[in-house]
Amino acid sequence: LGLFELDEFWLDRVVPQLRPRAVLLGNLFRDQLDRYGELETIADRWAATVAGLPAGAALACNADDPLIADLGRHHAAVRYFGVEDRAMATAEMQHASDSKHCRRCGHAYEYDAIYLGHLGVYHCPQCGQHRPTPDVSAHHVQLHGTRSATFVLHAGNQPIEVELPLPGLYNVYNALGAATLCLDLGVSVRDIAAGLAAVSPAFGRAERLTIGAHELSILLIKNPAGANEILRTLVLEPDELDLLAILNDRTADGRDISWIWDADFEMLAGRVRHVTCAGTRAAELALRFKYAGLPRECLTVVPALGAALDAALRATPDGRLFALPTYTALLELRSELQRRGHVGAFWSRETAEARP
Repeated sequence: LGLFELDEFWLDRVVPQLRPRAVLLGNLFRDQLDRYGELETIADRWAATVAGLPAGAALACNADDPLIADLGRHHAAVRYFGVEDRAMATAEMQHASDSKHCRRCGHAYEYDAIYLGHLGVYHCPQCGQHRPTPDVSAHHVQLHGTRSATFVLHAGNQPIEVELPLPGLYNVYNALGAATLCLDLGVSVRDIAAGLAAVSPAFGRAERLTIGAHELSILLIKNPAGANEILRTLVLEPDELDLLAILNDRTADGRDISWIWDADFEMLAGRVRHVTCAGTRAAELALRFKYAGLPRECLTVVPALGAALDAALRATPDGRLFALPTYTALLELRSELQRRGHVGAFWSRETAEARP
């Protein structure tokens, strides 16, 4: 059994070589336009990939993403997943919303509920295209800050409560996708719930570690929709926030960092005690926070990562510090933490041999 997580731009090149018996399509959000182009370009390539899947291959698709849902409509073995909890809906569509027009006729979708970016319950008033009814769904979702989430998983007639030790609605979607894929591979609902309860954060994805008297939580941000979900999760915390925000513009991050102006950092206004801004574009990140309504006196710019980490720890009196790095910044932060003895090497012979 092989499980492959693929970059969106490589799906159509890798799938023909693997000839998988099951494929999961999670979502498509605008990410590094200077590398990948517009979402419709990616969606067209994915559509050709779905059409070329081996006979009998199962397909799991996110019903709440209009682009993804559309890719599964003509596949014989598609199973849809989505959120069924209107309490999770946002009051309005965020700036970081991409697939807002019907792929069949081009008319703007109307939304009955918006859960995350352009994900939600939608229909086209012109041609009648609408969100498919999910076969696997999350009900009664509860988000517990940056630590965990709970929901009731419905798969057929087998509702079961899931205790997910990962934060945010975005991880509820990840859990639904994993559950759907496992169902396609013959795993029982009870085993799926037990597996989800036993997961731990991947490095940089809500990973927590102790540095002396401090707890450091690392939450990767790298595009508007993803950043918004991290911010939405952070503001569920009961206390004022201390942040170490690190923005790089290296090739793997995307040279164009204008996406930070589409992310809704305004959510943090009135919730932040201090932000230390670091990275190759630290000054522009501080400017973005200023325009988001954070007072100038709570912002510190320290471009060098090691010095920024020290400054952020000094400015955090109650012990909880949240790091928000972009991709290459995450790797640099892990290297710095490893150099200081706080974490082990992620890629090592020991970890490789320990992985099944």
